[in-house]
Amino acid sequence: MTESSALVLYDVADGVATVTLNRPAVRNAQNVAMTFAIDAAFMRAAADAAVHVVVLAGAGDHFSAGHDIGTPERDIHLPFGRAATMFWDHSDKPGAEAMYVREAEAYLGMCRRWRELPKPTIAQVQGACVAGALMLAWACDLIVAADDAFFADPVLRMGVPGVEYFAHPFEMSPRIAKEFLFLGDRMSAQRAYEVGMVNRVVPREALERETRALASRIAKQPRFALALAKRAVNQAEDRMGLRDTMDAAYALHHLAHAHNALTSDDHLRGQDVRSMKKAAEE
Repeated sequence: MTESSALVLYDVADGVATVTLNRPAVRNAQNVAMTFAIDAAFMRAAADAAVHVVVLAGAGDHFSAGHDIGTPERDIHLPFGRAATMFWDHSDKPGAEAMYVREAEAYLGMCRRWRELPKPTIAQVQGACVAGALMLAWACDLIVAADDAFFADPVLRMGVPGVEYFAHPFEMSPRIAKEFLFLGDRMSAQRAYEVGMVNRVVPREALERETRALASRIAKQPRFALALAKRAVNQAEDRMGLRDTMDAAYALHHLAHAHNALTSDDHLRGQDVRSMKKAAEE
């Protein structure tokens, strides 16, 4: 079966559900509506007994350029529902309260929720995997990257200490994480493999085939055993401090937003798509 919408594609075949980000014209930039569409697709896959593994992919040349900070469909100020938290609506609230509540739901909360999906998830990454896109990939259990993929968290240019789902020192060593954040440079797929962020690097033309082959092998394992194994590893990460690290970093992230709002044009320190692209090219 195949279902298409403006924001995601959902397909199931041979025990593998594929959830595809579907805004290729803007490099699959994630507005809040897309976030909730991803959540609905993941919930659908979780509830379907025929689905054993979920693949998260991106349509077009890029997995995702991150959070939507400049398209006409940017919807950060609009009200939306709640799936990950029990916070109130943010859209009519003042100051830091609005930003803190909105991102707790749509960014940090959603990614934590997806990390707990009781079925194995695989991020299928090509091209750009930048900032908010890292959060999607890192919430998955495995990452298969094309040889043209690159990873970056350049948000220090916005005056904030990293993306909201702050898994950096767990996805790579702390010293590499500092370099990754301090410079904001692109990390190649091969380098990401070397530092332990990526499971496999494959030729771009083989990405879908290789990801599907890996998913098919995993799908043959007992469903409940897979869920328990995933839970055991996630618990180990949390005992090592992943969840506490994210909570602390989220507070610092919003201190930075508040500081930006007081000392610059807006909570992103006046940065937009054009300025971020220009900085990356310098």
